[in-house]
Amino acid sequence: MSRARRPPDELFAEARAGDRSALARLLSVIERGGPDARAVGRLSHPLSGSGYLVGLTGAPGAGKSTLTSATIAHLRSFDEEVAVLAIDPSSPFSGGAILGDRVRMQDHATDAGVFIRSMATRGHLGGLTLATPEAVRLLDAVGRKWILVETVGVGQVEVEIAGKADTTVVVVNPGWGDSVQANKAGLMEIADVFVINKADRSGVDQTRRDLEQMLDLSDLDHDEHGAGWRPPIVATVSTTGDGVAELWDAVLAHREHAESTGLLERRRTHRIREELREIVTERLRERARELCTGERWDELAEQVLDHTVDPWSAADEMLAPVDA
Repeated sequence: MSRARRPPDELFAEARAGDRSALARLLSVIERGGPDARAVGRLSHPLSGSGYLVGLTGAPGAGKSTLTSATIAHLRSFDEEVAVLAIDPSSPFSGGAILGDRVRMQDHATDAGVFIRSMATRGHLGGLTLATPEAVRLLDAVGRKWILVETVGVGQVEVEIAGKADTTVVVVNPGWGDSVQANKAGLMEIADVFVINKADRSGVDQTRRDLEQMLDLSDLDHDEHGAGWRPPIVATVSTTGDGVAELWDAVLAHREHAESTGLLERRRTHRIREELREIVTERLRERARELCTGERWDELAEQVLDHTVDPWSAADEMLAPVDA
């Protein structure tokens, strides 16, 4: 049997034993979706729950990839194993950020304690919404204690993905916009830690004041997202590693807060409920695509065009097998 066609359970056993190639193949299976991806999910789920998910997001050019690389180095200095999922809106075949920004993380490519994987959105939120939690669960199941999800930008896809982490780090630069821009991006709603990266540039103090003012206007004591947590603001220079230790201390402090207040459990409960909803929605979409074919479908489409049947009645007929 060729290696490419081996069943998920064999690859999963090898990935659990430390085979990086098997792990990469399983992640590809998850990205493709379908029955094999669901099989991987069934294998991963019972063995997951120990890993901790940290999301890093922020505007393009904020230096997230360099900061992620510096964070990896900091974790490895304590011999911690880490996995990184780099969420990219570009195609994996056209280069772009994957071959540009992400090359900054390649210093760790030969480190057996580090696993880095890019996942392309290709402009579609739905598939990635399902693939990302499955990929995280797989990395958790094979023993990665720390899982970093880094996004390229702050669009809907990136904010939603990063905001589903156990701890979300929002990266900004000196002189980065005002509170209106921040709220438009949705960053205030998801940030657990703010990082002012490239802090060797001018404007750090003003950016800190802007962020503090936004936090002052937030209802941190009653915010269900934060449970009374006020996001700290950490200054870093990721190219030199300055401030990275303080950043990780802030992540650890948030983890302790989330665990002690029950916030972590509430977030994970919310996350699994949302994932279940997405799975059901996607399965219904698949079923709908199956129903919307064939002779009767063509007949109903013609009748709608001829105004002899209204679209809602036609849809009711096609959905009759589902509603039964």
